[in-house]
Amino acid sequence: MTLEARDIMVTRLVKLSPHVDVLDAVRVLLKNRISGAPVVDAQGKYLGVFSEKCAMHVILDAAYDSLPTNSVGAFMDTQARTIRPDTDLLSIAQVFLLTNFRRLAVVDEDGTLLGQISRRDVMAAGLKMLDDDAEEKPESSMLYFSALHDRSESPMV
Repeated sequence: MTLEARDIMVTRLVKLSPHVDVLDAVRVLLKNRISGAPVVDAQGKYLGVFSEKCAMHVILDAAYDSLPTNSVGAFMDTQARTIRPDTDLLSIAQVFLLTNFRRLAVVDEDGTLLGQISRRDVMAAGLKMLDDDAEEKPESSMLYFSALHDRSESPMV
C-alpha cells in the first residue's frame, strides 16, 4: 500500500486570516507552540504561510521602521509550496530533502486548504512503513526508494 498525503496530513490546523494583526499572529504561534500556520481567505483558499521566519521580519521591521503595517498578509510567505492529496509519501520526503520547507500545505485543485504535512509527519509515516515492512519480511527490512523522482519532477504545485 502506498501512503499518500491524504493519509498522513493533519486536518485540525491553526489557521490565520490575512487581515489578522501580525502581533496577534506571533502570539498565536507562541501560544500554540507551532512554527507556522497557513493563511487562508474567507472561503478557505490557501494564500500562504505565516512562520517563525515571517515573525522575525515583523520584529526587525518593528525595530527599524516602527512596523509600517500590521496585517499578516504583508508578512506571510506567498511562495510556500503546496502539494495535492494524492502525492505519495516518498515524493513528499523528497520535497523536504530538496527544499528548506518545514511544512507543506495540502490543497485541492481549487486551492482550498485540506490539511498540512510536516517533516515530522513524514518521519512518523516512514518509520511506520519500515516497521510494518520488517514485520512482514523479517529477513529484509529495507525499504526501496525506487519511487523517488528527479528534481525536475517534483510534486510541488
